[in-house]
Amino acid sequence: MWFKRLLPLLLLLASPAKADSEQLASALRIALPAAAAGTALWKEDYDGLWQFGLSFAASSATTLVLKSAVDADRPDGSDNDSFPSGHATNAFSAAAYLQRRYGWQYGAPAYALASWTAVSRVNTNDHNWADVLAGAAIGIAFNQWLVDPQAPVQLAPVVLDDGLMISGIVTF
Repeated sequence: MWFKRLLPLLLLLASPAKADSEQLASALRIALPAAAAGTALWKEDYDGLWQFGLSFAASSATTLVLKSAVDADRPDGSDNDSFPSGHATNAFSAAAYLQRRYGWQYGAPAYALASWTAVSRVNTNDHNWADVLAGAAIGIAFNQWLVDPQAPVQLAPVVLDDGLMISGIVTF
């Protein structure tokens, strides 16, 4: 089971020092997209690789435009553009691609690492929750729009006025 393989890594990542956390978040910002592209290449899924490149570029460009337009200060007081989080955008774009294109067996570990990246950016005072949530939403949204599912079963949460629903598609 994939979770048993991921659990030791998550425990290792649970509470690193601030400097280590910042370095690891920056590494994951690059490693997750590299893993997404590498997975497409490994599977010889060149259409998927193109779709990932397009969704990653669109989400990254959107984040850069918003950073300049909003010009929000970071929680640590620096005047670097804070909103939205580029780390979260990049990490969640890769995770969303892996899940949408290849299913949860690829997406769940990637989402766990992307979530850790986002939480670490808040814990190190580089971003606030709105920054990382917006970055995650941008990364996920472009993949929902631009990436065609290849996995035989796709599940997605749907928010209703009076609760949640899981919607699914099975390809035969």
